[in-house]
Amino acid sequence: MEKINLAKLYDLQADLDKEIAKNHGCTYESTHEKRLLALIIEIGELANETRCFKFWSNKGPSPKEITMDEYADGLHFFLSLGIPLKTEKMEYELSKNEGELTLQFHEVYRLIVDLKEHYDLAHYTKALQYYLNIVLSLGYHAEDITQAYLAKLEVNHTRQATNY
Repeated sequence: MEKINLAKLYDLQADLDKEIAKNHGCTYESTHEKRLLALIIEIGELANETRCFKFWSNKGPSPKEITMDEYADGLHFFLSLGIPLKTEKMEYELSKNEGELTLQFHEVYRLIVDLKEHYDLAHYTKALQYYLNIVLSLGYHAEDITQAYLAKLEVNHTRQATNY
């Protein structure tokens, strides 16, 4: 069973969040609803790159780099939403979610709606765990999550430095 430790990623996300807050004069409280919506949008962009729901098309999923870039965008917002909750769970065991990928996207959306309604550690952890597990259904691994996150983090810091 694969494991991922998110401790370093939470620290890196906290640094990025501080940079964004400084550059844009915002707080976790003032951006909470926007972060939740951004998470939903980013997961939709990931689903779009997997093409799992496009029954009308024979075109396959996007290449790994593109798919994992979108996955990393979702992870950025998941981590950002976990920071104000003071999450202490850093290590997750990955196990493949049940059902076809389309249904997994439906479920992660449902879990995010639950998180919106009940913004607490239990709902957060459940939604994050499910999202982390999706990577296995994409055919990738825990180390791919970390690599994609770090690559996107670099892009996000550059964007902040260049008035994105």
